Amino acid sequence: MRSPIPPGGPHPSQSVQLADEIPLSTQGDFSISREDWSLHRKGQIDQARHQTRVKEALRKNLHQIIAEEGIVLSDGKKTIKVPIRSLEEYRFRYDHNKQKHAGQGDGDSAVGDVIRRDPGGSGGKSTGGAGSDPGLDYYETEVNIEELQDLLFTDLSLPNLERKQSPELETATYQFVDIRKKGLSGNIDRKRTLLEAFKRNARFGKPGFSPVTQDDLRYKTWEIQPQYESNAVVLAIMDTSGSMGSFEKYIARTFFFWMTRFLRTKYRAVQIRFIAHHTEAKEVTEEEFFTKGESGGTRCSSAYQYALQLIDAHYPPKDYNIYAFHFSDGDNLSTDNEQCVRLIQQLLEKTNQFGYGEIVRSHFSSSLMNALRKIQHPHFTALTVRERGEVYHALCTFFKPTPAVP
Repeated sequence: MRSPIPPGGPHPSQSVQLADEIPLSTQGDFSISREDWSLHRKGQIDQARHQTRVKEALRKNLHQIIAEEGIVLSDGKKTIKVPIRSLEEYRFRYDHNKQKHAGQGDGDSAVGDVIRRDPGGSGGKSTGGAGSDPGLDYYETEVNIEELQDLLFTDLSLPNLERKQSPELETATYQFVDIRKKGLSGNIDRKRTLLEAFKRNARFGKPGFSPVTQDDLRYKTWEIQPQYESNAVVLAIMDTSGSMGSFEKYIARTFFFWMTRFLRTKYRAVQIRFIAHHTEAKEVTEEEFFTKGESGGTRCSSAYQYALQLIDAHYPPKDYNIYAFHFSDGDNLSTDNEQCVRLIQQLLEKTNQFGYGEIVRSHFSSSLMNALRKIQHPHFTALTVRERGEVYHALCTFFKPTPAVP
């Protein structure tokens, strides 16, 4: 079915027919005939294709983009540049290689036969050295960080949310609950539009729905409905000891940067408490958490003990959904590992989810990670991050949506 209304809309008194051919009619010096309106919308079509390609490039490289240093170290109010391939129209190209044939065959080929191999390889490179073939054109386009957040946060959610005694955590849901005569073309309700056309024609004794007029169009519209869930608090725990080098601190801060933006974007009343530790743990401000460096040894049990004290003092589990996420390089005092296991097991009795992320560049796990593997609990998750691109995997793992418990 062709679009019933051309871009810009018809004259209020003009009806639009949905037939393949619109009969020619004349009035004075003017004539009305069938036109291909897609030609007039060429710029809009190209722009829509461009935006689609941008989103495809974002999704494909999301794990690398979110770990960009310029984003994490900024205040979050900036645009980012994403490389995408150029958009070209389909067209015939001259064969610069001047091959003898143009694709015809003699009928002797079989399935699996290799017709021709590209001697130059891909991307303009050849196996014999510097390539002479042209490569693919890539351009950088600017994307607002809010658009990146929409892609990243779509499939993230606080896991294992439970209904508590006094729900205060408010989230926004979008529901199509109304039908109007004005709206976006993408939200047109085809069924109701055709019903309106049928009813209008029936009043005049005409069968069918053609023509569809401007007054027949109906659009679905949405309303933002607040949805209340139980209170939630998230404990962000980061190792700031001397063994945490620049790479380890950067990975940990990258994860918590996107975590805080996710929580504040999707949940309006969630509380976040920031805990930093070396051999001792203490609560710090958000600014200190992301900028302040420490030194000294590592005793992770101090952070778990502090988290338990914080929960007991301010967040009774009967009223709060409690989450704790800890990032460290795993270089913990060996005599402290068993104490860490006992304290995490106590935390799991009070929390909805406990996540431990270990930042290492080698393929060997630390003694702390080996000790934590003894914990068998559905709400405990431990993973290893070895490169920047794995921060995205950590976010998707720790904030994997699960059905809320009624």
